[in-house]
Amino acid sequence: MLQQRKPVGEHLREWRQRRRLSQLDLACEAEISARHLSFLETGRAQPSREMVLRLAEQLQVPLRDRNLLLVSAGYAPVFPERPLDDPALSPARTAVELILKAHEPSPALAIDRGWNLVLANAAVAPLLRDVAPALLQLPVNVFRLALHPDGLAPRTVNLPEWRAHLLERLRREIEITADSGLIALMDEVAAYPAPAGPRHRPDPAAVVVPFQLATPSGVLSLVSTTTVFGTPVDVTVSELALETFFPADDATARALAAALAAT
Repeated sequence: MLQQRKPVGEHLREWRQRRRLSQLDLACEAEISARHLSFLETGRAQPSREMVLRLAEQLQVPLRDRNLLLVSAGYAPVFPERPLDDPALSPARTAVELILKAHEPSPALAIDRGWNLVLANAAVAPLLRDVAPALLQLPVNVFRLALHPDGLAPRTVNLPEWRAHLLERLRREIEITADSGLIALMDEVAAYPAPAGPRHRPDPAAVVVPFQLATPSGVLSLVSTTTVFGTPVDVTVSELALETFFPADDATARALAAALAAT
């Protein structure tokens, strides 16, 4: 609510600065004069609904925050936000479920903007058997699962490397979205006990950062990819991401297949 009370010009200026654009840069991309943009940011001019959406598009503002910009300018939000089980989102949910199922026996999961688990395939559960029950209570947060000392952290063989990778990824998302929930999450997980030893530095020769997890079947080595919907017009769908893990070696592929068969 406090964010909504700010004038739309202040929101626009903050997003422009967050994207490291000058007024001239943004004005050129939006095909308006720098003078007009200056007037919009200072409140000397009021943007039309179409202008708010045009500037938000150029600034790559998330859909949730585009609604906030519209409300701040005195307009109704245009992007709906419905739960994933809403009948209107059934095509999106079906697509997610099909992708997760087809990815078995490798683990795959769907997360929301706050990195909370939305859906997961059957290959995920065997990896979480030693996780403290408190971390598996809803909403299940993937960052807490990965880095909490009662989660997967004690079994992560390359924890310094994996932790650095996850924290850097979270920093990038905060820079893009300025989401207060992600900022609070960063403060929390960054305060978890760090692995002993020298501070990790990325290997410049590495292609990807693997996730290496110790299990009764041996060390699983996994690489991950992220998939998002390309042209979402719903807030929920726009914030949904699919994390799919692939075996980095034959031993991991065999272990994943055996673990799924045993469930």
